[in-house]
Amino acid sequence: MSRREYDETDVRVRPARRTRPRTKTRPAHDDAESAMVVSVDRGRWGCALAGDPDRIVVAMRARELGRTPIVVGDQVDLVGDLSGRRDTLARIVRVQPRGTVLRRTADDTDAYERVVVANAEQLLIVVALADPPPRAGFVERTMAAAYAGGLQPVLCLTKSDLADPDQFAALFAELDLPVVLGGQSAPLEPVLELVRGRLSALLGHSGVGKSTLVNRLVPDADRAVGTVSGVGKGRHTSTQSVALPLVAGGWVIDTPGVRSFGLAHITPDDVIAAFADLSTAIEDCPRGCTHLGPPADPECALDTLDNTRRVAAVRRLLTALATNDTW
Repeated sequence: MSRREYDETDVRVRPARRTRPRTKTRPAHDDAESAMVVSVDRGRWGCALAGDPDRIVVAMRARELGRTPIVVGDQVDLVGDLSGRRDTLARIVRVQPRGTVLRRTADDTDAYERVVVANAEQLLIVVALADPPPRAGFVERTMAAAYAGGLQPVLCLTKSDLADPDQFAALFAELDLPVVLGGQSAPLEPVLELVRGRLSALLGHSGVGKSTLVNRLVPDADRAVGTVSGVGKGRHTSTQSVALPLVAGGWVIDTPGVRSFGLAHITPDDVIAAFADLSTAIEDCPRGCTHLGPPADPECALDTLDNTRRVAAVRRLLTALATNDTW
């Protein structure tokens, strides 16, 4: 057998290395349109263009945003197909700075913060007066998170036909906490007056009547309504946060029922800062003061104030913050 003869076809030439580096310059997206996030579902965000509930588009997160968290209530900028037609997809290219933010952790030892809603003006803390029984600790903890995040808390009591609302509401009288009845047997107009023209979030345990209230406020919402289990804890009937438009203007954000509300991300100073009449006083507190008063903080400046009942009420918030009573 003769030896094989080689020619130029046998020579393998390695392709030349790319000499032009990939640019890191991103487009400015000057033509992007603003929108509000109204729903989140498995990597897809429903967005209302210019806050108009009749102009809903589905969008994905642009690659340059990485893992930037985007939640209901966020103001975002969109590019791409903004027609809103079926099977079309826009891109979220920017997330605007948040005016307010409601955060929580799984418990007081969890370092991971979960953003519940963004840019809400007020937080309606929905509490049933019975079945399941109300828990003051939960209200105090959510109030602390609302104050720290810039939201105005509102106590919304349901099932007032089963128990007297005045007794539970009196626990928070010194905090100037607005109280409204939101059960099926109560008139709806006071609640409508609160939420009309505003972005409001509803938060509460499962089974307290939160979704029932949403269905009254937004008749077309058709939010699932569940029952309360025998151990006094409701079933999770709302599984996703969603913003729903009100006929008279404004939006309500229905959030899933929570079993615990951790405050690992909030400090005592965050809570005190929400009260203008108290925030100046703590400037005279020693370093590391928890503002709980004697015996923990014998030199706390809050003890020098005249309004002792209000100080005591705020200290209940701080006590709830300092304990691991997530209910």
